[in-house]
Amino acid sequence: MMKKLLCLHALALALFAAGPTALAQDAKAGEKKAAMCIGCHGIPGYQASFPEVYKVPMISGQNGKYIANALDAYRKGDRKHPTMRGIAGSLTDADIADLGAFYEQHAAKPAAGVPAEAAPAPAALKDKLAVCSACHGANFNNTTDPANPRLAGQHADYLANALRAYTTDGNPQVGRSNATMRGMLVRDENGKKVATFTPAELKQLAAYLAGLPGQLSTPKANNFR
Repeated sequence: MMKKLLCLHALALALFAAGPTALAQDAKAGEKKAAMCIGCHGIPGYQASFPEVYKVPMISGQNGKYIANALDAYRKGDRKHPTMRGIAGSLTDADIADLGAFYEQHAAKPAAGVPAEAAPAPAALKDKLAVCSACHGANFNNTTDPANPRLAGQHADYLANALRAYTTDGNPQVGRSNATMRGMLVRDENGKKVATFTPAELKQLAAYLAGLPGQLSTPKANNFR
């Protein structure tokens, strides 16, 4: 099972490599284009209310290639979220690459404050998290590939919501179709899809990751007072 999951990781990384980040990136240009983002991602602790309630993710200091791939997924409908679909649908490949470059260097917390190894995980999650670190890094901040997101320190409610989205089918407003994450969170059992984590375990996992030191932040945008 472990080998199968690692193969899925490798396949997904190969697919990510063909994304919009192959274009030249201009962080300065991305700063100007980020005006459409700060209404949600420029307010510390801002909470979305549609289609589900959770704090919007911290994206300052996030891997630029991951941001670009996420925006491309919203644009294509591989990630379902009406607001993000509308915004991403208005972006060109160059816009997406520039936004990724801008947010990667925008207000990132110093890497020096992040231990090389994460704190011990809850015993019930230890084995499952060992597979996650193959892509998200031993400290869940230094990812093995910039196409993967930094998870350390991210909002727990957002993480729990995102994890549930990978297990959601048939909802026109919620869901994510990434094959690797689906393989991690859903298994086929006698022709029936079964979640590999209980709702309680997903919350525990999200809380653990949120409590780790990382480089993500949401600085207050200068445009707001």
